[in-house]
Amino acid sequence: MTAKKYIDAALLYAALALTGGVFYREFTKYSGFTAKTTLSVVHAHYLMMGVFFFLLLALMEKSFAFTGPKTGRVLAVYHLGLNLTVAMLVVRGVVQVRGLTLSRGLDASLSGVAGIGHILLGVSLVLVLLQLRKSTCRLSA
Repeated sequence: MTAKKYIDAALLYAALALTGGVFYREFTKYSGFTAKTTLSVVHAHYLMMGVFFFLLLALMEKSFAFTGPKTGRVLAVYHLGLNLTVAMLVVRGVVQVRGLTLSRGLDASLSGVAGIGHILLGVSLVLVLLQLRKSTCRLSA
């Protein structure tokens, strides 16, 4: 991947972050909902884990040219993990705002899928950092 592709990903996540923030504000206002909801963190997740992460990768790519043959696959897992996590935040938030009652099984399923998203994010993040470490060590040797 090139720095341009990282910046393109950051732009996409910026649009998703803004959309998530507007959806949270308007959906809760329309519903007359004033309590706490997971919708409030959709904007922040996309902003930090999407926009800032990929902007940092673009800077690292320009500085260290760390992208290797496995980077695309690792980042595909990262994208999947981030979007799966955020999708579950949205589903959980809509359930909260609407005041829906979920069965124990469905509630556990939502938590499980969100957990899978977090695991995918965590593993791919560590793999990217290891790849970055490897490339910076190669440059300093």
